[in-house]
Amino acid sequence: MRVTAVVPTLDEVTRLEACLDALGAAGVDEVVVSDGGSTDGTVDLARRRGCRVVVGRSGRALQCNRGALGADGDVLWFVHADVRVPVTGAQAVRRALSGEGAAGGAFGTRTVNDGPPRRLAAALPLADVRSRYTRLFYGDQALFVRREAFERVGGYPLLPIFEDVELARRLWTVGHLVRVPERVEVSGRRFMARPLVASAVMNAFPVLYAAGVSPDTLARLYGHVR
Repeated sequence: MRVTAVVPTLDEVTRLEACLDALGAAGVDEVVVSDGGSTDGTVDLARRRGCRVVVGRSGRALQCNRGALGADGDVLWFVHADVRVPVTGAQAVRRALSGEGAAGGAFGTRTVNDGPPRRLAAALPLADVRSRYTRLFYGDQALFVRREAFERVGGYPLLPIFEDVELARRLWTVGHLVRVPERVEVSGRRFMARPLVASAVMNAFPVLYAAGVSPDTLARLYGHVR
């Protein structure tokens, strides 16, 4: 079972190296970096590291779909540039998909403060609670999916927010999703920058989305934090 990691990037040169190191240690067969117009050397770094690089318009869903088109793997493993996967990651992906009817899955998270020390860092475990119970996985959980299932549901929907949750919802219609016991390490930069907004995204926004609030409206409320 050939695993391709697809990494969407936009000005991630400071974090991409650690992400690629972790993917290499985890035993992936291929890495595709799908860049959205970086100007900080991200693309050059990816090429130096031997990644396949595709470049186009920015947008998480667009970039993930573009990366999937450039991938050779039987399994697509979508890993954000500020996420570090465990050394057993590819093994865990293959194990999860060996079960009958498994379309994909995701990891639990361990959110860490990878910036200057801050008092708010003590609250970072709150960011991991939803990864323990949700059936609709978020992108920072390093979602993986059989290529066949991904293509069957049409890939990532072109939404400005919750494109990952919506993909997971659609995948449940063609198979089941597996939450593996291993955890990925996630940068706490967004939580640390705006803890109240981050808490709303984790708790209130999914309820609003399920109630029919437009993804465009939610995206405007969330804003953009790097």
